[in-house]
Amino acid sequence: MNESVQQKDDTYFFGHPIGLRTLFFTEMWERMSYYGMRGLLVLYMTIGVTGNPGMDWSNVQANAIYGIYAGMVYFLAVPGGWIADNILGYQRAVLIGALIITLGHFTLAIPLEQTFILGLVFVALGTGLLKPNISSIVGQLYSQSDSRRDSGFTIFYMSINIGSMLGFAVCGWLGEKVGWHFGFGAAGVGMLFGVTQFILFRHHLGEAGKYPNEIKEQVRRNYIRGLCFVVFLITSIVITGIAGLWSIDPVYFAQRFRDFLVLISIIYFIYLLFFAGLTINEKKNVLMLLLLFIGAAAFWSGFDQSAGSLTIFTRDHVSLNFGTFTAPVSWTQFLNPLFVVMFAPFFAYLWIFLGKRNLDPNMPVKFAIGLFLMAL
Repeated sequence: MNESVQQKDDTYFFGHPIGLRTLFFTEMWERMSYYGMRGLLVLYMTIGVTGNPGMDWSNVQANAIYGIYAGMVYFLAVPGGWIADNILGYQRAVLIGALIITLGHFTLAIPLEQTFILGLVFVALGTGLLKPNISSIVGQLYSQSDSRRDSGFTIFYMSINIGSMLGFAVCGWLGEKVGWHFGFGAAGVGMLFGVTQFILFRHHLGEAGKYPNEIKEQVRRNYIRGLCFVVFLITSIVITGIAGLWSIDPVYFAQRFRDFLVLISIIYFIYLLFFAGLTINEKKNVLMLLLLFIGAAAFWSGFDQSAGSLTIFTRDHVSLNFGTFTAPVSWTQFLNPLFVVMFAPFFAYLWIFLGKRNLDPNMPVKFAIGLFLMAL
């Protein structure tokens, strides 16, 4: 990707390039929509058809569908990054992804089973385009030697927690207290805010992430033809499924999708270790990456239980009554980003304090501590 870096005298956003503001609010609204909808998803699928009606599916089916959706969100970041690198550029990938996400949330707001599945497909596809590439644009706002780079990412990641808290609060309340589809619609409105401000202030990004990699035009045209074929194939599968021409057991599909992800991960690391022609030191780095990969997979599989099995457990076994007020079940997920915001400054200071005394634990140890605390 062509690197375009903002000047160091660009300090309009808390001492950082003004383009960071554009990305901050785009990410904030995207995370508001993502987590706001995520907090309602399993609840909506498992609630009965009376009162505030849901889908009345079993807990097992709902968790399987949520698992497929969450897995697709993570998995599609890989082709999403490739498409940005070779065809669209990061900026256009973010914009197109944001538009698809917006369409997905408003599709979810339509009270039909067919549009529910279609909405999830749109959100997963759009997130795969937006999520990996917006972070890449942040990196291109700074030169490698710019001392503001790390703190810029810290500010950017704060938008994730602010957006998720906003999503749980607004979408959770509307979805559970007013109507599920009002909650999904609110997520769409939030994403629409994000799209609008990205379009209005995109020019502040300058050349950062504007163009794809420089490759031969014939190669790019071949990539575009291949992408069009994949889009046609996915569209055909989705439309025929919605039309009822085929169906699949979500539990079975979730299990096979899990097996597929494990298999390609094993094949990839075997390739790196034995067939990529790496040096001994590079192979040691790959082994370290493998350990972190396993740790990250364990962490995120546990983390995403908050919107699946833990949400069902909270609904069925935890009292959320505070006097005459009953809190929405999805509000319990508000606590995670709140604690991140509260404790992040403490841990930032702790690592600096330990580092000055040569006691700062390395990254694998920090991973292990995090997994241990999650297990507790």
